Amino acid sequence: RNDNFFELGGHSLLAVQLLSRASDLGLKFSAADLFQAPVLTDFATKIHLGPQLSNPGVISVQATGSQPPLFFVPTGLGDCSYVPSLVKEMDVDCPVYALPWPSFDEVRPPTLEAIAAEIIVAIREIQPRGPYRLAGYSSGGILAYAIAQRLLSLDDAVSFIALIDVTLPANPSSISPTQMIREVVLDSFESLDDESFEVLERFARQSSIAQLLEKAQQIGAIPLDRDLQNVVLMYEKSAQFHAALQSYRVPSLPIEVHQFYATEPLISRRVPPDEASIGPEASSPMRGWDRVLGAAAIHAVPIPGRHDTLMSVPQNRVVLARAISRALGGVDSRRT
Repeated sequence: RNDNFFELGGHSLLAVQLLSRASDLGLKFSAADLFQAPVLTDFATKIHLGPQLSNPGVISVQATGSQPPLFFVPTGLGDCSYVPSLVKEMDVDCPVYALPWPSFDEVRPPTLEAIAAEIIVAIREIQPRGPYRLAGYSSGGILAYAIAQRLLSLDDAVSFIALIDVTLPANPSSISPTQMIREVVLDSFESLDDESFEVLERFARQSSIAQLLEKAQQIGAIPLDRDLQNVVLMYEKSAQFHAALQSYRVPSLPIEVHQFYATEPLISRRVPPDEASIGPEASSPMRGWDRVLGAAAIHAVPIPGRHDTLMSVPQNRVVLARAISRALGGVDSRRT
């Protein structure tokens, strides 16, 4: 009972899992509570029982504030583990929530519009009316935009959208969503020695996602005692999400967005699988969004680091957190 969550090896991903499981049981607390009171006996005083949301998995990252909530949507891998550590560095006077993906229908792959409509049900359970404030990292930012599209079609207001290094490709990808996710899986093993990595790369050409992960486990890239079932499910859902992304036609909306873009290019030991799809928008501060929005509607804010180190490197994350806080504060002051 006197153990410290973080001294035992706790981190942001485990904090998200803890929040999600506790929420399903009706235990109410925020990620901020855990960061402020990581010792179990102190943490217990922060927890209270409350009504369970009909949409389980919604995570309260910061419970209180006088301004409207800020809603983070998951990345293209369904991940929201970056949110607690980012919000810990932010200075915002509002509740903050991380939203899960809804369940995907395996028989009928979802559209991005359908995913957005289901997420809005969870949003409105927390905040029945707008104006709404949304944020998304990587391809999750396109989902945040689709949510805004749906809200506007329902005559609701959207006052803030944070796109965290979100590229809008000019041309649709020529590779399938499953191939794309296989490449993402391979990228996660870049720290392997050359021989082991080449084994996986060759194997990936004719394997499913599940087979690729099993092979990675066999050669020691994944611990043998790790259950792969949830990992496989995550990547398979991600392939469905990217199929929805590929079929989504991004409309022009009467809104402004803040694009927090990485100033350094993404570095990989591998040649991009589809170089033709990598256009100039990947290096433009507006990341291609000026094709659907006027340049005046895009507030481009540079953040040090690469796409993958905006969150993983603490110094970069602090700069990003402060930039988002300033942008939210500017929106609030204009409204008042």
